[in-house]
Amino acid sequence: MATVTKKKLTNKKRRAIPKALIYEMRKGSPIYYRDYDKVLSGELPLEAVMGSSGLQVWLIDLIVTFLKSVLDKKKYKIFYNEVGYKYAPKSWYNLDIAIWEKEKVKPYIKENKLIPVPPEVVIEIDTKADLRKFENPQDYFHRKTQDLLDSGVKKVIWIFTKDKKIWIAENKKPWLIVDWDYEVPVFDNISFNLKKLMEEEE
Repeated sequence: MATVTKKKLTNKKRRAIPKALIYEMRKGSPIYYRDYDKVLSGELPLEAVMGSSGLQVWLIDLIVTFLKSVLDKKKYKIFYNEVGYKYAPKSWYNLDIAIWEKEKVKPYIKENKLIPVPPEVVIEIDTKADLRKFENPQDYFHRKTQDLLDSGVKKVIWIFTKDKKIWIAENKKPWLIVDWDYEVPVFDNISFNLKKLMEEEE
């Protein structure tokens, strides 16, 4: 009887998770969209886990609009809205906002592929990643930040909407956690105060 049960379990095929539910890839290990299992069960449509909240979209718009008004357009290129960055073999991350040196990224912007060269600065607002596979949520943010820095990104800025905190990380420098009214340095003497940007729009 045990043999029959074992055979049934062996022959039972596990339901494959569609590639569309993979949010990012780290060293060949997929990181799925948050609530991907609810999509598999039919509780939520795919768009529900892939979409950004109104607050996230608004903050991205505020920051991108500001950066475009102050950055040298001949020198830098800003991409946003989940830009795919291939930072290592079998590894890629989605970036909310990324600033590249124009000459470095220029050869890749007309290709239908992930961008393989590191941006100068990355700005992230929360995450759409499913964090249940990590020991705690901070593990994901630490790993992604360090991976980006190790790949050549000079600065990673995280904006956490729930706690209203900003995390600023650079290689070989102390990582900072500051409030939304902090003057966040980007580069080239350019900085932004998120609270002020929000107040100016209200």
